[in-house]
Amino acid sequence: MRIAITADPYLPVPPRLYGGIERVVAMLVAGLVRRGHDVTLIAHPDSRTPAPLVPYGVPPHRGWYPRTRELMQIAGALLTLRGKVDIIHSFGRLAALAPVLPMQSVQKIQSYQRAIPWRGVRRASRIAGNSVWFTGCSTSLYTSDDDAAKSGRWRTVFNCVDVSRYDMVAAVPADAPLVFLGRIEPIKGTHDAVAIARAASRRLVIAGNIADAAYFRSEVEPHVDDKTITYVGEIDDVAKNRILGQAAALLMPIGWNEPFGIVMTEAFACGTPVIGFARGSVPEVVREGVNGFVVASPTEAADAVSRLSRIDRVAVRHDCEQRFSCDAVVDAYARLYAEAVA
Repeated sequence: MRIAITADPYLPVPPRLYGGIERVVAMLVAGLVRRGHDVTLIAHPDSRTPAPLVPYGVPPHRGWYPRTRELMQIAGALLTLRGKVDIIHSFGRLAALAPVLPMQSVQKIQSYQRAIPWRGVRRASRIAGNSVWFTGCSTSLYTSDDDAAKSGRWRTVFNCVDVSRYDMVAAVPADAPLVFLGRIEPIKGTHDAVAIARAASRRLVIAGNIADAAYFRSEVEPHVDDKTITYVGEIDDVAKNRILGQAAALLMPIGWNEPFGIVMTEAFACGTPVIGFARGSVPEVVREGVNGFVVASPTEAADAVSRLSRIDRVAVRHDCEQRFSCDAVVDAYARLYAEAVA
């Protein structure tokens, strides 16, 4: 199959540090190429990919002029590929598909990892008809809005994790710490992670960038004593593998409907279960009693900590390989491609 995949030009594919969508795109492209598909990637000029790369982007990517130039660049690239691809799969802005939406001869897929612009989705569906599909990285992403049922054809395809980059740890000590890994800001619930650890009488390791300095100073830093509560700052992939692997559980006490927390799958790849609040994608990703627990409050989360010994960490890793590995996600997209062109 001939496939063009597009990504916004803000970060390389794969990213040097953070960049969840770019990691997913990188793994998808590599997986499709391994399977013999003819793939073209349209992305940041510094992207490293086994597929032919069409580079684009106008730094600093802000303001009407750079954004307009970028849309013109990607439109030109897609029009050049007219008649040469069966599928155009966009992980970037929906506006980038505008020039090819009327073309019924090529199937279009627009994937969303964050808030959905429903007005644009409805417009694209009217223009493209049966030649456009939409995917969300969780079902919650496109069903939490009342307009969802009226707006386009949707499929859920989870994000993926490269399980080969993570060491599975079959057992940890009884007093292994809990871990919070993510941006430190109110919606991520770092303060609730502290409350859970204190209520459960467990150590807590906090890792991640401080997105809200005032919040960190008032709600997190006063509890950091480098004994029971430790803050280690931002970490790279090597440290992430080590910290997650040594943890009794990853805490996801989110205060918003997070579309998909890739950090959950990274924990699963280490065999580490997740205790998360029932918001956003958590109830879809966490299988109760299999790879973690879904809870409604810090009190329930602290109680779940006492039940972590019931979870088989080997089974956590196996479930991750089945649902969130690169192969599993490439399979899901390949099935959608086949359905689209059938």
